[in-house]
Amino acid sequence: MASWAQGGHNVPPPPPPGVKKIKCSGRPVPQLEDVTKKTGIHFIHTADPEKKYIVESMGGGVLLLDYDRDGWLDIYFTNSPTVAMAMKGEKSPGALYHNNHDGTFTDVTAKAGVATPCFAMGGAVGDYNNDGWPDIYVTCFGGNVLYRNNGDGTFTDVTAKAGVADGRWSTGASFGDYDGDGFVDLMVSNYVDFRLDDMPGFGSSPTCRYRGLDVQCGPRGLKGAGDALFHNNGDGTFTNVSKSAGVDDPNGYYGLGTIWADFNNTGRPDIYIANDSGPNFLYRNDGKGKFTEVGLESGTAVSEDGSEQASMGVAMGDYNHTGRPSLYVSNFSDEDNALYRNDGDWDFHDVSYQAGVALPSLPWVKWGDAFVDLDNDGWLDLIAVTGHVYPQVDSLPSGGGYRQPKLLHLNQQNGTFCDASDLAGPALLERRVSRGVAVGDLFNDGNMDVVVNDLDGGPMILRNHGVAGRHWISFELAGVKSNRLAIGARIKIVAGGVTQTDEIHSGGSYLSQHDLRVHFGLGSATKVDSVEIRWPSGATETLKNLAADSFYAVLEGKGIVPAEQIRPTLKAAP
Repeated sequence: MASWAQGGHNVPPPPPPGVKKIKCSGRPVPQLEDVTKKTGIHFIHTADPEKKYIVESMGGGVLLLDYDRDGWLDIYFTNSPTVAMAMKGEKSPGALYHNNHDGTFTDVTAKAGVATPCFAMGGAVGDYNNDGWPDIYVTCFGGNVLYRNNGDGTFTDVTAKAGVADGRWSTGASFGDYDGDGFVDLMVSNYVDFRLDDMPGFGSSPTCRYRGLDVQCGPRGLKGAGDALFHNNGDGTFTNVSKSAGVDDPNGYYGLGTIWADFNNTGRPDIYIANDSGPNFLYRNDGKGKFTEVGLESGTAVSEDGSEQASMGVAMGDYNHTGRPSLYVSNFSDEDNALYRNDGDWDFHDVSYQAGVALPSLPWVKWGDAFVDLDNDGWLDLIAVTGHVYPQVDSLPSGGGYRQPKLLHLNQQNGTFCDASDLAGPALLERRVSRGVAVGDLFNDGNMDVVVNDLDGGPMILRNHGVAGRHWISFELAGVKSNRLAIGARIKIVAGGVTQTDEIHSGGSYLSQHDLRVHFGLGSATKVDSVEIRWPSGATETLKNLAADSFYAVLEGKGIVPAEQIRPTLKAAP
């Protein structure tokens, strides 16, 4: 979390001279309506009002997944107890909500068997056994949980058999098939070596002070935990290959958000990890099970001026239509959110200020984030959620306060973004203590919606009302030789003279999971001229002349098929 802020450094670096906010004007702005009450979602995240220990400030992931394969996104919120509760062996229940197809959701947590996996942080979604049913991996303080989807509305904890508990304080997670064997592997980032039987005292050292206030200790001053890569053996078990693969983080940085992406068009997924109060990692996949950490030389480890930042969430997307995924990383207050433009050949440039996304972010502590085309104009926008870690900051005469607003940047199609945070409706301006954010088309209306898990209180379901007259297209892929959910597949479309590229990702944001369907806004185009899919297996497939405003199911090697053909049939409940 706090990098420059702790240890007595109280003056943030100034922005470059002449930099001003780029305000959105003369363009339609999609309205994001808070429909939480209408949905019937009543989940409340457990919170200690004082947050005297760092483990109480870091949870709040949210996962979007179609767990019953009916074509509609369901929602899983993670939860964590207070330290006082954990000391007594008490847990806080998370919640799985089933999408009823009518704008409402039903709590199915008890039936599904996913209420209390652990002292939960966040998680990721992947089909580890290729049976067509998306499984849930929950990251936790003290031991993670893998829930196998039984295909009948229930889940089974298979952590022990699979061998993926880890056992440390895990935060970010993401599935990706790094060796191309058709089974998704699992990357897990770990935070600090925190123990309930040896907790640092509130305000007890210089790294437990913030602008003169006594606050929780960490992460600086605490030992890091190291990371883990679990190789999928294809038989329901995993092997920890972190050290041999070169991704174990022997120096113990404070890992948070993580994601797999093919950053240099090699056909192999690489790994990016956002580290809190230290340099971020970019692991280049060299093949044969080996990775090389190239964060510093690629330009993605630190800020433009060489400063280490307190990074939390990570998003990736081809926002400038180069065919290369760039990175957007959320950071602490008085540190800008970093936009690393991918210029190819492992060369990234921090363009945060010139792109217009840095200055609006400075006052806030930023967490979950996403590249998402909210106005369906064919260009990826940016959203990020915020909220401080120290409730004590409300006693300061200046600063952003504990509860904070959200950030929305609309793509101006020229490499810059305009700030629309105060133009998209009152919900974004409401001050909250947010953590995880996930984006997906909850209502199957062609507009990408936003789900936020707050640390203090209930979540926020933001329905996107879009922009009238804009078109879209969405793809749901199923692998045959590739992993079943086609995680890592790359899709390139051409429509209206514009080429767009995206990938299917597990994990990302801050401890969260976005819609696994790939959505493209099309602007005024009413058809897509061509679609090229590069499957994780290496096979490529081309589709032609697809009508807009439709969902398409694609089976590897078979092209477009009825959706039922790529989704298994729901089994009878026990």
